[in-house]
Amino acid sequence: MSLPDVVSREQWLEARLALLAREKEFTRQGDALNADRRRLPMVRVDKEYTFEGPDGPVTLADLFGGRRQLIIQHVMLGPDWEQPCPGCSASLDEFPLGALDHLQTRDTTFVLTSRAPYDKIAAVAEERGWLVPWYSAHGSDFNYDFQVTLDESRDQVQYNYRPEPQLLGGERSSEMPGYSCFLRDGEDIYHTYSTFARGAEYVGPTYVLLDLTALGRQEDWEEPKGRVEPLRGGDPTFTS
Repeated sequence: MSLPDVVSREQWLEARLALLAREKEFTRQGDALNADRRRLPMVRVDKEYTFEGPDGPVTLADLFGGRRQLIIQHVMLGPDWEQPCPGCSASLDEFPLGALDHLQTRDTTFVLTSRAPYDKIAAVAEERGWLVPWYSAHGSDFNYDFQVTLDESRDQVQYNYRPEPQLLGGERSSEMPGYSCFLRDGEDIYHTYSTFARGAEYVGPTYVLLDLTALGRQEDWEEPKGRVEPLRGGDPTFTS
């Protein structure tokens, strides 16, 4: 790999200022894209989804933890897998627990879901020291409806908003990564956004995750609602 050119300080400053102009334009474009994302229409979630957690079955509404927004990371861990995929593992190895606290101050809960049974999820979380709340969607339509499990037998081969049957690689089913965002308005839950493929590469921590949501960064937010206290066994508890 070749190294950058060696130049004078004056030449470096000229090049740096030119790059700074491009960086500022990139930031403005990102701000405009985030604003358009917040204006994206949303869809009411009418189906009842059930997940398994450390205290037994919970609903999608329960995953909000009493907050207004929910971000779910779809972690690639299938029922017959022993370990999650390396990409998902890398993002969770680097995920700071403090980011959960910062998200909560914006009325947003962040959790993980996978199609593996909960016992397997709990074992992996304990082994790796991951403290982000992680739930099993095993036996639910959740992964299929949100297109992070491709399954030929269910005629579900959509990923990243297009047919991708080649991703099955000769298998009947396959797990895929992604993030999905939900908004709660009273008793109603809405799906506001999902991102897959390159958009599902490590997107944390706090601000980048909030930029995926309908309410955005909420910079004028007031008092935090509580801190995250880790429990032994890998599951945090949310204290108010």
